[in-house]
Amino acid sequence: MQSRLSRVPFKAGESIFTGNPDIYRGDIQSACPAALAECVMALEDCCEETYESEKLVRDGTRDLPRMSRILDNERVFLLVDEGTIRRYKADLIDEVEPAINELIERAEQGLERMQKKESVLEAKLEAVQTRPAKPAIGTNVTHKLEIRRLQMLKKQREKLEEEARALEAEIQAMEASPRKRIR
Repeated sequence: MQSRLSRVPFKAGESIFTGNPDIYRGDIQSACPAALAECVMALEDCCEETYESEKLVRDGTRDLPRMSRILDNERVFLLVDEGTIRRYKADLIDEVEPAINELIERAEQGLERMQKKESVLEAKLEAVQTRPAKPAIGTNVTHKLEIRRLQMLKKQREKLEEEARALEAEIQAMEASPRKRIR
């Protein structure tokens, strides 16, 4: 639905009457002075803007009553006896505890693997450190390679030690949390 224009959109030589074009054509064009025509055009623009704004608001709020019913909420308080709470708490513990125990077991296995890797790397490091020095012929290149290898092993050992500490902390946290929940 569009707004209706208040001025006649005729061009020169056009008429609202099909028969005689000279009748009333002058009355239509001469009824509005130039300043008044500009006012009428500005008013029409305002009316069109108002109409578009109203249409936009109407489209945006058409669903408001339904959405108000959907979003309307009520606070309902239900009193539950303590036995029911204990039962639900026990059900929750029975449901969660096996998963927590499995996670703890997996973390312990991972920690054991890390400790084995750490001990192997430490043994390799000790073997490298106690190895006798090689002759001086062509040792610059091999010595540099050996130093790089030792540095890499040292970094790897430090990384594994850090991972082992993190896993130990995680295990301690996991062991502490189920005990708190059970009690």
